[in-house]
Amino acid sequence: MFTVHGRVQGVWFRDSTRREAERLAISGHAINLPNGNVEVLAVGAAAQLDALEAWLHEGPPMARVTKVERRPAEAAEPRGFTIG
Repeated sequence: MFTVHGRVQGVWFRDSTRREAERLAISGHAINLPNGNVEVLAVGAAAQLDALEAWLHEGPPMARVTKVERRPAEAAEPRGFTIG
């Protein structure tokens, strides 16, 4: 589970994250949080998650990521990657 801070809403962050997760064969979701952050649940192998985390630090061109927090996710088995 990741929480991405900065200018990450209204800049195509969730959809770009979905595309990157699909490219990496990661399941999960990306949702906007009320405080302006984006929550990313990602389920995959360690190397896949590390690659996604590296991408999250950059995000799409219009995003301005200031911090990415990573923490263990509760057991989840999502199929595919959704945005909400």
